Amino acid sequence: MEKNIAVIWGDCASPEIVTQAIRVLDRIGEKFGHTFNYTDVAMGGEAIDKYGDPLPQHELDKCLASDSVLLGAIGGPKWEGMAGDKRPEKGLLRMRAGMGLYSNNRPTKIWPQLAPASPLKAEIVAQGIDFVIVRELTGGVYFGDRQVNILESGEKQAVDLMPYAEYEIERIGRIGFDTAMKRRKKLCCVDKANVLETSRLWREVMHRLQAEYPEVEYSEMFVDNCAMQIVKNPSQFDVIVTENMFGDILSDEASMITGSIGMIPSSSLGQGTCGVYEPIHGSAPDIAGKDVINPTACILSVAMMLRFSFGMSAEADAIEKAVSDVLDQGLRTADNMSEGCTQLGCIAMGDAIVKALC
Repeated sequence: MEKNIAVIWGDCASPEIVTQAIRVLDRIGEKFGHTFNYTDVAMGGEAIDKYGDPLPQHELDKCLASDSVLLGAIGGPKWEGMAGDKRPEKGLLRMRAGMGLYSNNRPTKIWPQLAPASPLKAEIVAQGIDFVIVRELTGGVYFGDRQVNILESGEKQAVDLMPYAEYEIERIGRIGFDTAMKRRKKLCCVDKANVLETSRLWREVMHRLQAEYPEVEYSEMFVDNCAMQIVKNPSQFDVIVTENMFGDILSDEASMITGSIGMIPSSSLGQGTCGVYEPIHGSAPDIAGKDVINPTACILSVAMMLRFSFGMSAEADAIEKAVSDVLDQGLRTADNMSEGCTQLGCIAMGDAIVKALC
């Protein structure tokens, strides 16, 4: 099988992990008889430096023409002073909107070998951490109208609107229910319905969908309570579905209870099979060029791409097994190092995972 992959190398330390992910893809191609073609795409800081724009249309077009997109994290201190519409993150939002990627799926799963690295008590971790956050990605406050007003007092007033239409809620809600059907058949809708009108509309739509999925155990939880429950009793969750900003915050919190943010992949999908796959961590400017960053999340993002965009489940399983085998050998990067293990750099960890695929 031949697939065309758009590669956004990202900023700061990101090219280091993308390099290792592509090595793994190439090894999978050799092992299973596939051909992966790569097209470089500039986005974020790289695109600002080249074109003065965080995602020009001609770069977005490359993504749209691909079978899927591999993305390294963007941004860094160099571009923090840019105007709002020129910041690296604007390219990310533009890509999501341009590709119609309205669903971000982020697994929160602790690898047994890394259980001691979790900040949670051992008895909590022992109950299991394995859930998915399905986050709406193209609506809400991040995409709503915003303005700055001048009050009579002369002070500034900033306004960010949080709009949601029924169809936006229904399509992400359906993904939440479908995901739950493929797992343990439990779905929790997280909102702030005691305060927000948008959350009350979310519940109205989710209740309609609930009737279509009688096998799914459906519940609702306020976002502040959910933030507490994720660290108090994460084993209660199977699938969480929520709006954009809440999902942004909760998924970052959830990633930390697994012991290392460097182990968590993610996917962003829409109607078709072309998606964007990326590690959840940032561009790590403080360790860029030092061969320290953990490439595993980016490599596991490749596994998600193979599974969900290309239908290559055996290939995805092979990558996940290789990662597990490497962890079994006691090989770690700095972010999840523990006593009795061997610390590797980014390149050496890539070497170890590629070798485990042989």
